Amino acid sequence: MKKVLILGGGFAGLEAAIFLCKYGFDVTLISEREYLYIYPTSIWVPTGEASFDDVKLSLRELQSIHGFELIIDTVESIKSAQKQVYCQNGTYTYDYLVVAIGSGKMKHKGIEHTLTICGAPEESLRMKGRIDALIAQGGGKIAMGFGGNPKDPSNVRGGPAFEVLFNVHHKLKKLGIRDRFELTFFAPMAEPGKRMGPQALKMMDLFFRKLDIKKQFGKKIVAFEKEGIRFEDDIFIESDFTMFIAAGNGHEVFAKSDLPLNEAGFVKINDYCEVEGVENVYAIGDSAEVLGPQWRAKQGHIAEVMARNTAFNIKAKEEGKSERKGYKAHLNILCVMDSGDGAAFVYRNDKRGMMIPMPVIGHWLKKGWGWYYKNSKRNKIPRLPGL
Repeated sequence: MKKVLILGGGFAGLEAAIFLCKYGFDVTLISEREYLYIYPTSIWVPTGEASFDDVKLSLRELQSIHGFELIIDTVESIKSAQKQVYCQNGTYTYDYLVVAIGSGKMKHKGIEHTLTICGAPEESLRMKGRIDALIAQGGGKIAMGFGGNPKDPSNVRGGPAFEVLFNVHHKLKKLGIRDRFELTFFAPMAEPGKRMGPQALKMMDLFFRKLDIKKQFGKKIVAFEKEGIRFEDDIFIESDFTMFIAAGNGHEVFAKSDLPLNEAGFVKINDYCEVEGVENVYAIGDSAEVLGPQWRAKQGHIAEVMARNTAFNIKAKEEGKSERKGYKAHLNILCVMDSGDGAAFVYRNDKRGMMIPMPVIGHWLKKGWGWYYKNSKRNKIPRLPGL
């Protein structure tokens, strides 16, 4: 039985482990923590609508359900020429390697003055503490936004920034104190959200006006400071609390490894997720360079497609079959953007882009997805095709 080593216990790594186990491989998954953090539903932790435990999924439990070996360790480097992975607590070998450890983050001056919903899971609790403190204080200024990576625009997380800000607005409104707060959304690009399509761009602008959220777009971020954010052209936004989602770039592990990387530091792969010029090594999810249209975006459902395809392709290779499955045919943007009292369904592919408001029911649809994700992964309910 061939041994498959998977690095990373997120959406991509877990999905690869589940399907490779189904195909009968000896699967070992290395994760730096004992749980999978469900980032799409973590948007409710800062406002208290979800607890930290609500958005965790035990990898120990999933190990017993699906049959993979789980090792808690931190990856330090990958040496594919020797088929070895070096971690803090040991060195591991493999027949096949699946790299799914996510990405790094762009570095910004003064980033320590911000918190993010897309970083270490514990930051969501620190965000809740900061928001609760401002509520107890009786008012304040909150700024939230995201950044870009001109070398690779695929790993930009704008959606969660919109969602957290809209949910904070909703919480303050329910408390009857929204008028005591100044909310600002910021981004260095002139049209944040443009990748979702022209209709979505117009609707987002309507949301900002309707909810009385200020905007700061189209100016480079110079530095984050304790009192706010400094932009080029001497623009300064005062902020008592700043949330910022930095764009992704290559994981620091890759700089110490022998895998081929693109300009932004992501692992180069072909359509079948095979690492270019390296035998039996695959990269999926945020770790990989995803090629396609300018609007392409790395999302959880694309990461899972890449994972399932990788498992299929490894199985086909072992069986001597020529059929392979590629990820490029599945590229799209698909999300339910939550606002606390509703949501908007967003979809884009090469042919069209749309954004459909879903008052009230949209919020509960996203809640339902979170329940489905946890219970389908635990085999408590059947999985829907493609999900």
